Amino acid sequence: PSSFFRKYFGEKIALYFAWLGLYTEFLIPSSVVGIIVFLYGCITIESDIPSKEMCDQRNAFTMCPLCDKFCDYWNLSSACATARASHLFDNPATVFFSIFMALWATMFLEQWKRLQMRLNYFWDLTGLEEEEEHPRPEYEMKLLQKKLKNKNIMMETSNEDEKEKLTWNDRMPGYAANFGLILFMIMLTFSAVFGVIIYRITTAAALSFSTNETTRSNVRVTVTATAVIINLVVILILDEIYGAVAKWLTEIEVPKTEKTFEERLILKAFLLKFVNSYAPIFYVAFFKGRFVGRPGHYVYVFDGYRMEECAPGGCLMELCIQLSIIMLGKQLIQNNLFEIGIPKLKKLFRKMKDERTEAKEMDTNQSKNPHQWDLDYTLEPFTGLTPEYMEMIIQFGFVTLFVASFPLAPIFALLNNIIEVRLDAKKFVTELRRPDTVRAKDIGIWFNILSCIGKLSVIINAFVIAVTSDFIPRLMYQYTYSQNGTMHGFINHTLSYFNVSHLKAGTQPENSLLAQDVLFCRFKDYREPPWSKNQYEFSKQYWAVLSARLAFVILFQNLVMFLSVLVDWMIPDIPKDISEQIKKEKSVLVDFFLKEEHEKLKLIESFIIRDKQKHESGTKGKRIRAASFCQFNRSQKGSFASFSSQHTEV
Repeated sequence: PSSFFRKYFGEKIALYFAWLGLYTEFLIPSSVVGIIVFLYGCITIESDIPSKEMCDQRNAFTMCPLCDKFCDYWNLSSACATARASHLFDNPATVFFSIFMALWATMFLEQWKRLQMRLNYFWDLTGLEEEEEHPRPEYEMKLLQKKLKNKNIMMETSNEDEKEKLTWNDRMPGYAANFGLILFMIMLTFSAVFGVIIYRITTAAALSFSTNETTRSNVRVTVTATAVIINLVVILILDEIYGAVAKWLTEIEVPKTEKTFEERLILKAFLLKFVNSYAPIFYVAFFKGRFVGRPGHYVYVFDGYRMEECAPGGCLMELCIQLSIIMLGKQLIQNNLFEIGIPKLKKLFRKMKDERTEAKEMDTNQSKNPHQWDLDYTLEPFTGLTPEYMEMIIQFGFVTLFVASFPLAPIFALLNNIIEVRLDAKKFVTELRRPDTVRAKDIGIWFNILSCIGKLSVIINAFVIAVTSDFIPRLMYQYTYSQNGTMHGFINHTLSYFNVSHLKAGTQPENSLLAQDVLFCRFKDYREPPWSKNQYEFSKQYWAVLSARLAFVILFQNLVMFLSVLVDWMIPDIPKDISEQIKKEKSVLVDFFLKEEHEKLKLIESFIIRDKQKHESGTKGKRIRAASFCQFNRSQKGSFASFSSQHTEV
C-alpha cells in the first residue's frame, strides 16, 4: 500500500502511511500483553488480601467524615467496590507492563528507522540531498518592507540582495508575541483544569446536602463522571483554538523557508495540545489528594470548601477512568467524526457558495455533466500532514505515558488505528484535492518528538507506580512491618487515628447516628496517633515509605533507560540485507570506476608509447639522412682526391 501512495501522492505522504502501518502492527503485541495484565488482575482479585480486609464488615474501620457538618462517619467496607476495581489496575503485573511498554517504544522507534532505511533504498532516496529552499513570499515581503523602511529603494546588485536578511531584532516583536501568547494559552489550560476542580468540589458539597440517600451515596461517581465529560469537551474546544493560534504565531514569526515554518508550527501546536490533553490527567495522577490536610486541620478552597481527596482505594482508579474517557472521546469524536464530517461540511458549503455565485454563468450542459476538474475543485484543499501526525502522536502519549494505570490503552488504540488507516486513505483519495508530490527521506521532527515521549514515559510511569499506586506501601509493609511476611493487617497499618473531640467547632457531623459511639475515627495517612507526644505529625513509616518511593523511581528509571539503550545498541539502524546490498553496489561502482580509470591509463600509456615511437622513428630518420649526407660528402671528397692523384700522376 505504501508503494501505491508513493506513486500517486509522493514519498512524504507514503512515509506517513508506512509509519502508521508499522505503528498499528506494533500495537498488536502490546495489546495482547495489556489484556493478559488485565486478566491477571481479574484472576487474582479474589486472593487479594487488602481488598478482602477492606470489604470485611467485621473489621469495622470507622472513617472520618468526608465533608463538614453534613457528612457522617462511615464504614470503610462501603468502599469495597472501589477497592476491588482498583486491584484490576493496581497489581504487581502493571510494573512489568510499564517496563515492557518502555522497551516496546524503543523497539518501535528502532524498527521504524530500519523500515525507513529500507524504503529509502527501494525508493531511490539514499542519495537524496536537501536542496536549498527558496524563501517564503511572506519572508521576502518582510524583507522588502525592511528595505523600504531603510530607504534603500535604489536597485541593488544580486550580491547585496544575498547579504540582506531579517535579523533577530527584526523578529523580536514576533518572538515576544509568541512567548506571551503561549504562556497565556498554557495558563488558560491550567485555569480550565482548576475550574473543573472547583466544579468537583462545589458539586460534591452540594450533593452531600441532599436529603436523598441514593444521591449522597453516589456523590463520588457522579462528580467524577460529569467532571471527566466536561474535561473532554474543554479539551476538544481548546484543541481547535490552539491549532489556529499556533499557525498565527508561526506566521508572525516570519520563518525563512517552508521547512522551518513547518517545524516551528509543529513544535508550538504539539506543546499547546500536549499540555491541553494531559493537564487533567497529570492533576489526578500527581496532585489530587496530596494537599488535603488532615482531620481538624483541612485545607480549604475559598470558604468552607475542602480540597478533594482520593477514594479509599487510591487515585489510580480515578486516573484510569479519566484516561480512558479522554482517550476514547478524543479518538471517537476528534479523530473520526471531525476528520470525515468537517471536510464534508466544508465541501458542501463551498459547493453551495459556488452555485450561488456562478448559477447564471454556468451552461446547462456543464451543470448536468460537470468535468472532473470541476468536481476536484469542490474538494477540500490539502493543508499538510501535521493534523494526521498530531492525533497519532497524542495517542502514542496516551499509550505510553500513563500505561501503568490503564493497561487496556493499547487495545483501544489498535481498534482506532484499524479504522483510522481506512478513513485516512478514503479522505486522501475522495475528500481532499490531490496534493503536490514531495520527496522526503524521513518523517522529520516527528521522530524526535516520539523519542522524547518514549523517554518521558519512563519517568512518568515510575512516578505513577511509586506515588499514585499502593505498590511501594504494600512492598514496605510485607517485607518490613508485617509480622508473618503476608499482607494481613495492611489496611489497618495505612490508617491513622484521630480523636473526634479535636474536630474544629462547627465542623462536627450534624444529626449523626454514630457520634455517641465514636471516640476515634480513621483516615488514610501515616501520622502519629493522638496519644503520642507528637500527635498527628508524620510518622516514621511515612518517611520510610517516601524514601522507598524515591529509591524506586531512581532504580526503575535507570534500569529501564539502560535496557532501552541496550535494545537500541543491539538492533542496527540499517537492515543487514540492505547494508550488504549497498556495500555490493558500492564495490561494483568502485570496480567500475577503477576499470574506467585503468582503461584511461592504458589509453594514455598507448598514446605516450605511440608518441615516443614516432619521436624515435623521426630521430632515426634524421640520423640516416645525416649519415647518407656525410657519406655522400665523403664519396665526393674521395673521388676528387683520386682525380687529383690521377692528375698528378699524369
